[in-house]
Amino acid sequence: MGAVGLDDILLTPLERIFVSGGDVLRGLKSSDPGYSGFGEVYCSFITEGTVKAWKRHTEMVMNLVVPFGMVRFVFFQEGLDGFRVEDVGSTRYCRLTIPPGLWFGFQGLAEPQSLVLNIASVPHEPREAERMAVSEVEYDWSTR
Repeated sequence: MGAVGLDDILLTPLERIFVSGGDVLRGLKSSDPGYSGFGEVYCSFITEGTVKAWKRHTEMVMNLVVPFGMVRFVFFQEGLDGFRVEDVGSTRYCRLTIPPGLWFGFQGLAEPQSLVLNIASVPHEPREAERMAVSEVEYDWSTR
């Protein structure tokens, strides 16, 4: 892994096209900043108040979109103080592009649940990521 920092996370506003009968939500085009190839797309539901943390990918570039609900993403760089926090979802529709090497966790903020979409640069491979228990990092998930 090369040296990456919290400033290397891209936050890209996305287009919501209002259409009678149901809106179209743009996600990612191959010509967009942050696109780094395609491995797979997968979705993850997260219920309100649930925290899924901590994980660090060693190869995967994640392009995270929350088309339904609201999710708080928290990022940190090992060895440095401080966190980067981004709330994204239906009312702040954007894409987070996360380079490998940064620790992250996320929390569902909308009831009953939110949907996280990951457009990943490589197929999911469990050995490609490192994990820590949520209790191993001092972050207060109760603040909103």
